[in-house]
Amino acid sequence: MIDFNFENNVPLQKGSLLISEPFLADQYFGRSVIFICEHNEEGTFGFVLNNFVAVQLENVVTDFPDIKTKVSIGGPVDTSNLFFLHGLGDLIPDSREIIPGVYIGGRFETVKEALRNDPSRIEFIRFFIGYSGWDADQLKAEMKEKSWLVKNKFKSSRIFDINEEDIWKHLLEDLGGKFKIMSTFPKNPSDN
Repeated sequence: MIDFNFENNVPLQKGSLLISEPFLADQYFGRSVIFICEHNEEGTFGFVLNNFVAVQLENVVTDFPDIKTKVSIGGPVDTSNLFFLHGLGDLIPDSREIIPGVYIGGRFETVKEALRNDPSRIEFIRFFIGYSGWDADQLKAEMKEKSWLVKNKFKSSRIFDINEEDIWKHLLEDLGGKFKIMSTFPKNPSDN
């Protein structure tokens, strides 16, 4: 018999991926994968990688290069602001490295200029409207309720892959065993 306890005992840290349990019923976090940008005693924040919206950046940001890319809803906090992750390192001044090859923020005007000069750089930039945030005790409680799995070993290129259709399912499959079986669970248990 398989134990379907949704827990993998991997420590949560800056640079982790949070993978939601299969039946988490939440418009932002159902079947979501969240890249954690900061985790400390004060709280945690990150961005949902797989909740895209049908918005073009040139409709949100004035003077943005005409570049087609998907925009994600990063979470329910501060949804009036645009955030970005990138893999351009020191090319973007004032950015901060989260894990090797993945940076947050920096000078937005430099991002726009870098894309004007070389549109192919878009494959190393992800844009998010809003972010996901928890105070110190809130996420700890959700972890105890087994709402989330943690994955710390993955290729940083996954953060920038906006074409992976079902990263949630693929990450569970990567974990193998009972998690691979869970990846096949229907969204609605009554559909079984």
